[in-house]
Amino acid sequence: MAAMVVVAGLATSGVFAQAPAPSAEATKTTWYFYTVKWGFQGEFLDLFQRNHYPILKAQLDAGVYTRVRTMVPENHGDGRADWTFAVELVEAAKPPAFDEAAALLKLFPDQAKFKREEQRRFELLVAHWDVPLNVVDMATRKPSQ
Repeated sequence: MAAMVVVAGLATSGVFAQAPAPSAEATKTTWYFYTVKWGFQGEFLDLFQRNHYPILKAQLDAGVYTRVRTMVPENHGDGRADWTFAVELVEAAKPPAFDEAAALLKLFPDQAKFKREEQRRFELLVAHWDVPLNVVDMATRKPSQ
């Protein structure tokens, strides 16, 4: 009984995370963050550009994504800039079907080299995380209070 009271108290006190609000846009934006080992940023960027960007570009050209952007922080260790590379993908509202396996075979006929370099790209990482985002339209949002 005491456990139920504690859980009920937590539920009314706002301790539990609130469900995310639906996005105000039909597209879906996700930011992908990478922290590359010190001294290996150039190698990571080379491998990303050679082996991962082409598949993202193919998906952009096919209409799966409406935007693909890559970024690096202006300064390291500035605030929350514990990442060294980021990718922003904006998925179309109604993306077409895309055969990624077929695209990978077409783009990278030497699959052994591709797999070896992709493994190396991930060996260079300290951390990687994804952040799916929902847009909040402040012009139409109704205040909660």
